[in-house]
Amino acid sequence: MKYKISIAAGLFFCFLRVSVNAQKSNVHSPAFSTATNGKVVFKIANPDYKLSPHTGMTRQHWKDAAQYLLEGAFSYIHSLDDPMKFPKQPGKSYPRTESQVPTEKLEGVCRTLFMAAPLLKENPLLEINHIKVADYYLHQIRNLIDSSNPSFIKHRAPNGGPSQNLVEFGALSFSLFNVPEILWDPLTQKEKDALAATMISYGDGPTVPSNWKFFNIFVLSFFKDKGYPVNEKLLEEYLQKSLDHYRGDGWYNDNPAFDYYSMWAFQMYGEMWSEVFGKKYYPQYAAKFQANFSEVKNSYPYMFSRNGEMIMWGRSMTYRFGSVIPFPLMGYEKDAAVNFGWMRRISSGAMLQFLKNPEFIKDEVPTLGFYGAFEPAVQSYSCRGSAFWMGKAFLGLFVPADNPFWTAVENEGPWKKEFEKNKVYNKYLPGPQMLITDYPGIGASELRAWCKVKAIGAGEPFRSSENYNRLSYNSAFPWQADSSNGTVAMAYVLKNKKNEWEPLRLYDFKKFEDGVFYRDAVLETNPNIQLNLIDIPLPNGILRIDKITADTATEVRLGHYALPNVKGFIKEQKKIVNGYNVRIIDNGVYQLAMVSIAGWKHMEVLSAKGLHPVSDESKVINATDVIAAGTSDICITLMLWKKSGEKWSSSDFVPFKKISITGQKSVVELQMQDGKKKLFKLN
Repeated sequence: MKYKISIAAGLFFCFLRVSVNAQKSNVHSPAFSTATNGKVVFKIANPDYKLSPHTGMTRQHWKDAAQYLLEGAFSYIHSLDDPMKFPKQPGKSYPRTESQVPTEKLEGVCRTLFMAAPLLKENPLLEINHIKVADYYLHQIRNLIDSSNPSFIKHRAPNGGPSQNLVEFGALSFSLFNVPEILWDPLTQKEKDALAATMISYGDGPTVPSNWKFFNIFVLSFFKDKGYPVNEKLLEEYLQKSLDHYRGDGWYNDNPAFDYYSMWAFQMYGEMWSEVFGKKYYPQYAAKFQANFSEVKNSYPYMFSRNGEMIMWGRSMTYRFGSVIPFPLMGYEKDAAVNFGWMRRISSGAMLQFLKNPEFIKDEVPTLGFYGAFEPAVQSYSCRGSAFWMGKAFLGLFVPADNPFWTAVENEGPWKKEFEKNKVYNKYLPGPQMLITDYPGIGASELRAWCKVKAIGAGEPFRSSENYNRLSYNSAFPWQADSSNGTVAMAYVLKNKKNEWEPLRLYDFKKFEDGVFYRDAVLETNPNIQLNLIDIPLPNGILRIDKITADTATEVRLGHYALPNVKGFIKEQKKIVNGYNVRIIDNGVYQLAMVSIAGWKHMEVLSAKGLHPVSDESKVINATDVIAAGTSDICITLMLWKKSGEKWSSSDFVPFKKISITGQKSVVELQMQDGKKKLFKLN
């Protein structure tokens, strides 16, 4: 059996990964990697636990990590002409046709530059695998404009739409802005003009109504800065439309979804554009982007666990710790309200979440997935080199070494003293209607966010998938993919008219009040099947009070979070506490318990293979019921957790004295152990 051991699961070992190209490349420096029997992983050389008592990582170690990843990519480079093209991962990723190969190469070049550019800024003579890195990227840029070269990129056709080439040229513009002395100044005037013509043909054109507008913005901005005539009217139009995506509380909407991209991408692009160009040419727009950026500190850091792990949520999970880039960029703002030691602790922790995992690297480069290769989290627009988009985290290295982000002593922010272990902390964001919850008992963060995209006829089916449609997402319990047999984790699935298990994906937020999150949902294939959903975060879990109404007899399943098999076993246990059925699973790291309070006919533990991002084998507790035609039912469920080895008490399983359901199954009253009463209305 193959195990994928998660840092999020708390297993802080020195992991190993198979080095497929170990003999051919021999690139990983023993200064920051460890090797045993041909296996290598990132290692922190000379950790500094005085400056960084939790991770040991300093700015130098960030540079080491960037070089570690870059060396893996350069294991495929033996001459200046070799493209940044890596082994295709089986599955839906591209290239699927030969016509996509030039764009695949372009991605490899432009995205690995996110690691190379900050290293070259400080060491223009950097060599990797006997290749001068600056010479390599300059040569590859020249290949883009050489019509006789296989890497040549044609101009956008006069009637051509937005494409992946636009994305990569936007990315290339970031590096051109940051290291022009390496990538731009050495070009001849003829080469500069040719590159400008190619890139502007994409930048001065249509885009996708999402964060993609920034790719046009960066292309047009760079060449305007270099004196080329550009479509300034379009540039301003895209700037304003990007600002129009802002919803408050630090969050933009990425049309249609909220996800990591609607935070770290929008906020990074706005802040970086302001620094390298906007303040000089368009100070009115820069001021707006920076005002929006200033709100990041109020919510986004709380989405990461105590150890800095990020939640698995949304599309493009393969970009992983690229999510932390807003934190170092806070250094540009010099905001006294920012806890820079906490920002760096989160950033380094998220980086180590993946760099220390044995499945992260295969064939010397990152896999497409979360920890390792995980097809349910892959989108068809990604190729193997796409994963290096995570390298945007290293753009933080352009923040000066004497900045507080790098010099502040690492700390745990509110997790250390403000958060009490026996309490739960909710942070509701009215703008994006999002709930962030922190659980000091296990040091985990949790998220509830928007999802309302139909799967039927969808052009981008991932938007209605497990990437977005779970009831909640937790840093300690990465989401498990659905199974055709109805096995489900942290979601409802209902048997539809095609006799298929269909998950909820059409949610409507109602309100957040007194620590309670209210939503409604309907089944896409039958809107007469309706659910009123109530989530109540508890110090050690979630209390769910849900009303299900159906016009036809409907089988229903609800799943807890799933546990991966990381130690060779997952124990199961049954209990009856005060008359309530309890199921417990324990994988040696965490325990999960589900308690059927009302409405459920049956509970069972289901095994799964190949559905979990942490391990090939996993287990999950499911509750099942059948809703009779033309009726409603109230299902009340406790979904609890503890660390493995911690004891359960009867009050964990039954935290109330009495429960009553009245008003034709529309009102639930709980009398708590302390005598207080809580009333919940479902309609």
